[in-house]
Amino acid sequence: MRSSLPKVLHPLCGRPLIAWPVAAARAAGAKRVIVVDNPKRRLQDHLPEGVEVAIQEEPRGTGDAVVAAASLLDPTTTVVVINGDVALLTAEAIAGLIEAHDAAGAAATMATMELDEPGAYGRVIRDSDGSVLRVAEAKAGAGDATPEELEIREVNSGVYAFDGGALIAALATLDTDNAQGELYLPDVLPAMRKAGHSVAAHPIGDPDLTHGVDDRVDLAYAHEVAQRRILEGHMRAGVTIVDPGSTRIDATVTIGRDTTIEPYAQLKGETAIGDDTLVGAMSTLIDSRVGDGVTILHSHLDRAQVDDRATVGPFAYLRPDAHLHERAKAGTFVEIKNSEIGAGTKVPHLSYIGDADVGEGTNIGAGNITANYDGRNKHRTTIGSNVKTSVDTAFVAPVTVGDDAYTGAGSVITEDVPPGALGIARARQTNVEGYAERKQR
Repeated sequence: MRSSLPKVLHPLCGRPLIAWPVAAARAAGAKRVIVVDNPKRRLQDHLPEGVEVAIQEEPRGTGDAVVAAASLLDPTTTVVVINGDVALLTAEAIAGLIEAHDAAGAAATMATMELDEPGAYGRVIRDSDGSVLRVAEAKAGAGDATPEELEIREVNSGVYAFDGGALIAALATLDTDNAQGELYLPDVLPAMRKAGHSVAAHPIGDPDLTHGVDDRVDLAYAHEVAQRRILEGHMRAGVTIVDPGSTRIDATVTIGRDTTIEPYAQLKGETAIGDDTLVGAMSTLIDSRVGDGVTILHSHLDRAQVDDRATVGPFAYLRPDAHLHERAKAGTFVEIKNSEIGAGTKVPHLSYIGDADVGEGTNIGAGNITANYDGRNKHRTTIGSNVKTSVDTAFVAPVTVGDDAYTGAGSVITEDVPPGALGIARARQTNVEGYAERKQR
């Protein structure tokens, strides 16, 4: 990957690569999931709760990685081994492998695929009866595939189902007699046959399922496939996605029925959207919660909450902890941060509301600002219900405006305004006659 970030921590549609096979394994019914990490333990903070971690002290190959986890394996159960970069593997594919493994009564069942250009994949060597003899690694070194074996198109996908006891026993036979001086996991297959066990193969028709990510080109392809699956899943569940080719939705996003997502929208992180909502073109939602019947037009929401039938935008920016209650409005060129905007309250245009609590049914005039920062600390502004503020009003926090109050246009409110009162804080207008002529002279 040419990166300081471990390969399996590179993001793919809202999850690190390693989280994809973990999620697939759990969805397939895995009772335990073990991830093999290196001594730096950089993966454990990115794994779901309950995932166990084994440490491979040195990078000595796939076989050595499984040896590192051997003490955690249950010899009485089926063990599935998956490479950590196989992000497109599905729960259905894992379940199909296990089913085939059980039906074959084999000690090991290897998922295989046929490729027109097998490249560096290990070739599957079969016996005359169709059972698997071994895997010939394509490393072009001593002990690896011959030129004839390199012509074989059936390859090892790196996904296996093992009898736990047979796997543990075979791991003890691994050696480094190969081109790379590593312990190859496929070398347990001939060891199992030598011990009198059978080894089966389970062909996988779709090579995308076992697509490994070794560089950023592979990552881009995995993103394309994963994104298509995500979008198709939402559309089949009742979501309208106007232009799937321009829309980006993370795997962790949830969307209700009859919601419409317009072109170039991006829905990221733990965003959750209700029913019958419109997410307009070029909108971005990050870790935000949106209710039913909401309209969002060309806006950016980051860790915000928008309740039922509220409206946002166009060109609004809802920052962390902005909360629009039911039927509230954040209009054109409005920025809201860490504020409660009451039910039915409107902030129509050209305003900044930060660190504020605004009641129900209030109308904030154009160009209003809560001056929440004094250079050292943040302070809150409280504006009551059914308040009408005029254009270009600034509220210098901490300040409170009571219910049913008004403010005069161009006011700088530095003191509390009682309920039902009109707050005006501006200098009287003075007209200087003849000023332009005097200035010219």
